[in-house]
Amino acid sequence: MGTLLTPALLLLSWQSVWSLDIPLEIRQPPTIIKQSMKEHIVDPRDTMVIECEAKGNPHPIFSWRRNGKYFNIARDPQTSMRRRSGTLDIYAWNNPEQYEAVFQCIASNEYGSAYSNKIIVKLYRAPVWPREILEPVVVSEGLPLVLSCDPPSGPPKPETYWMSSCSYARPFNWPIQTAFPTMQPVRPDRRVSMGVNGDLYFSNVLYNDSAHDYCCNARLPYKNVIQQKMPVVVKVITTRTVAEAAPTWLSPKGSSSSIQVLQGEELLLECIAAGVPTPRITWTKDGYDLVATPRMKLKNFNKMIQIPKAAFEDIGDYSCTATNKIGYIEHTITVRVKAAPFWLEKPTDLILAPEENGRLVCRSDGVPRPTISWFINGEPIETATPQPNRQASGDTLTLRGVTAANNAVYQCNASNQFGYLFANAFVNVLHATPQIIGPRNELIKVVEDSRTFLHCRFFGSPVPDLRWSKFGQGNLEGNRFKTHSNGTLEIRRIRIEDQGTYLCVVSNLAGRDESQVRVEVKEPTLIVTRPQSMKVIRGTDVRFECGVKADVTTPVTTTWMKDKTTVAYGWRISLDESNLIITNVNRGDEGNYTCIIKSELDQKSASARLMVMDRPDPPTNLELSDPYERSVRLNWVAGASNHNPITEYLVQYDDDDWLPGKWKNLSTYPGTLNSVILHLNPFTYYEFRVIAINEIGMSRPSRPSKRFQSSGAPPDAIPKNLKGVGTWRNNMEISWEPLTYREWNGPHLKYLVWWKRRDSREEWKNATTKWLKYYIYDADTFTPYDLKIQAVNDFGLGPESPVVTGYSGEDRPVTAPLNLRVSDIESTQVTVHWDPVSRTSMMGELKEYKVYYWRDSSQLRWHRVNRGMKSQSFQENGPEPSGVVTGLIPYSNYKMYIVVTNNRFEGPPSNYIHFSTPEGVPSVPKSFRIQQRHLDSIYVDWELPAEPNGVVTGYLLKYQTVNATRGEELREEEFPPNVTSFSVRRYDRYTRYRFSVAARTRIGIGDWHTEESPHYTTETYATDQVDITTQGWFIGIMCAVALIVLILLIVCFIKRSRGGKYPVRDKKDISLEPVDDKDQEGSFDYRSLERIARVSTLPYPRREEERGLQRGQPSIESIMKRSDSDDSLVDYGEGGEIQFDEDGSFIGQYTGTRRDIRDVDFGVGSLELHSPKNTIYSLA
Repeated sequence: MGTLLTPALLLLSWQSVWSLDIPLEIRQPPTIIKQSMKEHIVDPRDTMVIECEAKGNPHPIFSWRRNGKYFNIARDPQTSMRRRSGTLDIYAWNNPEQYEAVFQCIASNEYGSAYSNKIIVKLYRAPVWPREILEPVVVSEGLPLVLSCDPPSGPPKPETYWMSSCSYARPFNWPIQTAFPTMQPVRPDRRVSMGVNGDLYFSNVLYNDSAHDYCCNARLPYKNVIQQKMPVVVKVITTRTVAEAAPTWLSPKGSSSSIQVLQGEELLLECIAAGVPTPRITWTKDGYDLVATPRMKLKNFNKMIQIPKAAFEDIGDYSCTATNKIGYIEHTITVRVKAAPFWLEKPTDLILAPEENGRLVCRSDGVPRPTISWFINGEPIETATPQPNRQASGDTLTLRGVTAANNAVYQCNASNQFGYLFANAFVNVLHATPQIIGPRNELIKVVEDSRTFLHCRFFGSPVPDLRWSKFGQGNLEGNRFKTHSNGTLEIRRIRIEDQGTYLCVVSNLAGRDESQVRVEVKEPTLIVTRPQSMKVIRGTDVRFECGVKADVTTPVTTTWMKDKTTVAYGWRISLDESNLIITNVNRGDEGNYTCIIKSELDQKSASARLMVMDRPDPPTNLELSDPYERSVRLNWVAGASNHNPITEYLVQYDDDDWLPGKWKNLSTYPGTLNSVILHLNPFTYYEFRVIAINEIGMSRPSRPSKRFQSSGAPPDAIPKNLKGVGTWRNNMEISWEPLTYREWNGPHLKYLVWWKRRDSREEWKNATTKWLKYYIYDADTFTPYDLKIQAVNDFGLGPESPVVTGYSGEDRPVTAPLNLRVSDIESTQVTVHWDPVSRTSMMGELKEYKVYYWRDSSQLRWHRVNRGMKSQSFQENGPEPSGVVTGLIPYSNYKMYIVVTNNRFEGPPSNYIHFSTPEGVPSVPKSFRIQQRHLDSIYVDWELPAEPNGVVTGYLLKYQTVNATRGEELREEEFPPNVTSFSVRRYDRYTRYRFSVAARTRIGIGDWHTEESPHYTTETYATDQVDITTQGWFIGIMCAVALIVLILLIVCFIKRSRGGKYPVRDKKDISLEPVDDKDQEGSFDYRSLERIARVSTLPYPRREEERGLQRGQPSIESIMKRSDSDDSLVDYGEGGEIQFDEDGSFIGQYTGTRRDIRDVDFGVGSLELHSPKNTIYSLA
């Protein structure tokens, strides 16, 4: 037993030492070092390469088998084998299908033959779809739809995906047309899914699904080639309402199914359901809720389970449930996991000395359990030459007392129905002198306290003895020293005293070899100040500390890395000794920063993370689902929060068809949500975008969602301000305010108007109109009607408005208020009384009573008044109505009448009444002037008040010096009514006065006029103030002017006697022609100049003026007749400035205001006479 045990122990040690590292100089059987995959796909259009590389000593010779038979490469003109290699190059010019076979490479030398795996060669075939024209798919809105892909089978199996807008084909009724097709990927959501088989599933179809065509695309990974199927157009038939439906399965069908997968392969389970609303999918496994793990992911909105590498623990019953508000359905998928053979222990090469024992182990497992087969140089061990020292038992091959006859390559095959494993392992029996492999006499520098390895790789047969020593003395083993089986000496926690020369000696019966290693020990490099992780706001400055301590004889370098990339220094990022400084940090600076201190012996590093807080990134992948009339679900993927939690989301919308880009806020939602239901207006195009918000600020807006139109609905709004008003005595106009476009809720908005007589039993009548008014004819005068209205569109009727009362047209009142009278007559107001008018005679709604009054004359016969008519309205205030008319002028004679009004007409006037207002206080005296006629006096004068408001009995004048130095008291002077001037002596030329003047009547003193004298400080100024009316030159000019005016008047009298008129020239100097008396086109009667001359210019005595008026004045009746046609200077000269245009034409004939006949006073007292001297003073 002892002799058998020792070789076994040697075998185990040799297996570990030589299984992977045998010098090629040693003779050995072949070893396959490179080969093609078991399933090898090649493109026949290129050179087909089947790899096979091997090593051995002597170098192996290569041969091939095809479909299990010898493949004569030399006789195939399309095939060649590379020099010193077994790799095949196949140039398949003709009939490439003949190479679609099973190939196996054989590498042989005198010590054995190694076999490759069986390589199945498959020709690559690009996916090709038939170029047929697919008919449009017509489907009703709300129904499910499946678009099949049916991709080519390959090889390899293609990856499929769907695109939209693949061509120019679009539904004719789609409003947005583009010049070029813009392919877009079909983004899956809860409603739209891409199945595992490549088909496109719609749980329910929407109208917007007809906006595009759809095409399936296949991508082959081998050549990265993409093939596109012919596009298919979807036409959706819309309905007013979409019927809700319970869930039904689109994939898989039925209530149960099963799936089998191999261990390590990808497992995909999917459940896609149809229904309205779109169903939600939930999963359970063996009756328990399924939770996503790193090994298992829920994808495609919970419609798919993905397990990248299936394992036996995934076996079970998976149940998916589809649920909506109508109902639910279940489907159970039974998963079974099988396994192709996999290695538990793979056989390894054996190098044995003669008479040693060894074994090869081929241990594997699988489901079902694989069977093991052994081969020698490719020949089954059962048919090979039997050897007494060789025994195969299951997965173990045992060799005892080996000889050179046992040199061979042994193959192990483990297979079941799902695959196979194949391995080569050779047995090499030889004697070899010990030798050290690798560099000799090395110098190694190490760091104190580190783990050090001194390598001494060796080879020999039988296994040599190994011994390590320091300076050639002793044997290093134990304590901190450990010798490994491969010859390496390990020194744990090396010290300074461990410096020196170490000797490695290997020996066996055949000989001896040695090598030296010199070791130097250095102090370690240390980072004494480590950088600290930081969380900062964008824009701040950051400093990472990195303090270093190192061996003085070892130079060190400092390098900063950011996320495995060397930091580039610049104006913003700099290095201060070994410290890193970053100013004005931004989001791009975020990451892991590592300080690396490196010497020739070691390197140390310390890392810190920089987190930059900023506004969130915008949300992405906005998707719309579950559309209804007034709502839609919006889903999005949250952007990065940038280390500051998102507190809320702001959803904005754009519903402007004419001016897109006007985004409005819709609503805000908590930051924990990424799927919300938006409440919308029906029949409106929408685009949505989402903004994320945290404490730092708002993100940029997300990219807009797809344009979406909500379904139509009956109107919600009621037209406002409904009213009925008569525009004529026998009709009624019903009007209302229109609904805004956003309130339409559907196309073709109209209004349904209802009416009936109030308090009657007649049925409601109605009419539909698209306008904002509707007229009812043949109605009785001022009859009440009940009115209501509702909006209507193609989807139905909106709500009815409240009933309002309207009235048909009003007519003119037939009676006037009676018994008009006044009382409480005061100087500026009077109380008016009248008898009310009966309702029956109003012919409408009583609106108000309107009093018309005018100032007929002043009680001062010489005072001229304005007879303009005024009015004042009064509401009905009881059975004995009355009102107060204000704004009257004292000491005047008034006339008055009253009418009653409804909403359209005034009634006939009442009786006229006369009344006079009592005397009042006068207004301010006119034309107050202050003059200095001499150096030592100031002269003031004034004129009669504009409104005396009674008989002026005198004037009061108050004056006082403005200079406060003299302190004079206020002086007061009284004057009779015929004195209108006053002179006061000044103390000196610098004295100024403040004057106040007022008129008085019997009632009292009127308003005061106050004015200060100007500065009179020089004699020159005083000289200039001499009255020019006493100057000779001024008197001469005035006489000349008077003579010219006299001549003009004589000419006017002559023309008047002839009845001539002078037409006004226009800007083009048109010749003067006679114009008719009633011509309105720019002429005037020069006879009006006569009245102007008589009234304002000629210095005739009063009696001659009266005779002239009696002789030349037309009658009142003739003036009233002419007042409607003649435009005279009198018509426009009274009461304002006369306007002329650039060439002197009379603008007043177009813009002036005609005077009422009541404004003309033909009494002698109304004329204002002036003496020539007064005329000259007025001109001065």
